[in-house]
Amino acid sequence: MTPGPSLPGMDSGAVFRSLFAAYPDALLLVDRQGVIRLANPMAVELLGYAAAELEGLPVDQLVPDAIRPRHAAYRQAYATQPRARPMGTQIDLVARRRDGSEVMVEIALSPLQDHGLPYVVAAIRSVAEYPRVKQALQRARYAEHVAQFGRLAVDAPDTQTLMARTPALAAEALQVEMAKILMLEPNGRELRISAGIGLLPEEAVGDRLAIEPGSPAGHVVAQGRPVLVSGDGQEGGFAMAAPYRRAGFVCELSVPLSDRGRTLGALTVRSRTPRRFGEDEVRFLESLSSMLATVLQRSSSEEALQHAQRLESVGQLTGGVAHDFNNLLTVISGNLQVLEDAPAYAQDPLVRQVVNAASRATRRGAELTGKLLAFSRRQVLQPAVVDTLALLNSLTDMLRRTLDQRLTISLDAQALHCLADPVQLESALLNVAINARDAMPQGGTLAITCRAVDTLPAVPAPEGPAAPAAGGYVAIAISDTGVGMPETVRERAFEPFFTTKEAGRGTGLGLSTVYGFATQSGGTVALDSSPGAGTSVTLYLPRVDAPAAIGTPPEGARPGRVPPGLRVLLVEDDTEVRQVVQAFLAAMACEVIDCASADDALAVLDSDTPVHLLLSDIVLGAGMRGTELAEVARAQLPGLPVLLMSGYSSDLLEGPHEWELLSKPYTRADLERAMLRVLGAASA
Repeated sequence: MTPGPSLPGMDSGAVFRSLFAAYPDALLLVDRQGVIRLANPMAVELLGYAAAELEGLPVDQLVPDAIRPRHAAYRQAYATQPRARPMGTQIDLVARRRDGSEVMVEIALSPLQDHGLPYVVAAIRSVAEYPRVKQALQRARYAEHVAQFGRLAVDAPDTQTLMARTPALAAEALQVEMAKILMLEPNGRELRISAGIGLLPEEAVGDRLAIEPGSPAGHVVAQGRPVLVSGDGQEGGFAMAAPYRRAGFVCELSVPLSDRGRTLGALTVRSRTPRRFGEDEVRFLESLSSMLATVLQRSSSEEALQHAQRLESVGQLTGGVAHDFNNLLTVISGNLQVLEDAPAYAQDPLVRQVVNAASRATRRGAELTGKLLAFSRRQVLQPAVVDTLALLNSLTDMLRRTLDQRLTISLDAQALHCLADPVQLESALLNVAINARDAMPQGGTLAITCRAVDTLPAVPAPEGPAAPAAGGYVAIAISDTGVGMPETVRERAFEPFFTTKEAGRGTGLGLSTVYGFATQSGGTVALDSSPGAGTSVTLYLPRVDAPAAIGTPPEGARPGRVPPGLRVLLVEDDTEVRQVVQAFLAAMACEVIDCASADDALAVLDSDTPVHLLLSDIVLGAGMRGTELAEVARAQLPGLPVLLMSGYSSDLLEGPHEWELLSKPYTRADLERAMLRVLGAASA
């Protein structure tokens, strides 16, 4: 190389060699064949080669494989017409380093042919150090990790796998030492470490952490906004917790896991580098948390839907099984009652023992089917006038005997009557009382009150406000001094499947069924609760003045007995059940016209044969149902007493609610009492 003009008192060659070596950009001297002849130290540092490796290396080796053919063609064309090309004319160039990695660069070309030298000087500058380029690269990296999370969300076999892998992805993207997911516990007072990377030795996945007011996590959960602690460890009034400071962490970023306005938890990262997080990091972590929360909420909704579908399927199955099983029990128990009237029963102790044991078994079977129907919530409410004071006295006595002795139970009730199903009302109150007990694990006070009110509280209902009851309402409240509920829990307390209890200890159906019972009864439920102030659940039920009077037996009837010669139209498609009912009616001195179908019964009704009472099963196989038959019969014979039977109580929902229902299995005495009720009502 010709050194050019000399400098006074200096070796020009040494000056140029020094300039070549000290130049701040990477310099390569390339000959016409594209072979590198010289490389300065910056080129060695940028490209990752030793100086001896670069010298003699074809320059094409520094070009990524994908664009190498295009670059070779460009270099050959450039060799025919060399010209200067300054920095900044292109920015989308990429250099391939020795280890195979790539770096974005700008390149300036300076041909030396005008100086009589067959070389080109290539000045190479990494643009990754430019602030705007660094930011663009950083954003691109974050975008790629968000896309990677999206692919992970699709491929992950379940949400637990996705959650377990999220902290590592966040830590890798942000280049931090710690990342973890905190999920809000159902009680609203604790956060659970659901997944994490780089946790402290005293931390573990599954740990529960109390939410401290004023802490970053508390602010994230309460306000649903990100919290950034950086630099000196304190920002916006938030300080890095002492255990993390001792571990060298000085920078923290927490963003809420939120879906449709509900905060599910927080995604938190920490770094030992001061002021590590800025707006780009906040936006990235918010994007990640938003996607994760959406996946978690979708999974939760799908689980609830599948649960509901399973319950519905089980409900339909148990309803059908209960109907068939109750028919079988009716046959068994009916025939056992017939045996009780046989001479052998009175004469032979062994026969009595066997019949009594079988009778007890049928009663247990009937209780079992009742529980199946209660589980599937397919029983029809049987409203009656309830003496609330008597019911609450009985309930309070039972609670004092069965609940934790550390609980103080008080009752303050007015003498009132309400219209409700007494069994379901007692079950609803017991459900609320047990919830209250669970909210006071260390003991407390459970107070039950009952008072009269004129109107319902303004409680939102999906069906809209209920029509006001003419006589006002009875308000039965059960209050505790327990932990209370935060707003997030209180808002969802009546949702099906929502529970704050541990897995396996609650179905989440308790309060939702209480709400359903109260609204179906013409009332509602109100909930008043706040953290540390206990909870009060109030049932509002229609108030009545006095118990409904039972009609007197028809003329000619003996006290507690149906009148002899009563002509009963019996409609039952099950032959064996029909035979049992015929035997019961014959023992009551009734005349029986038995039919196996609704069509047969209609033929009787169309004839001149007088009928005093219609006794029909609801499910009659193909064709008309018992409820429809009852409507036709009542239309033809106004005032005809009607008694329906069913082993599956929810069938009655499809017909009018005025019919008296007798649930299978039943005894002869049950049948006679039900017949007396409908006969008395018809004559009233």
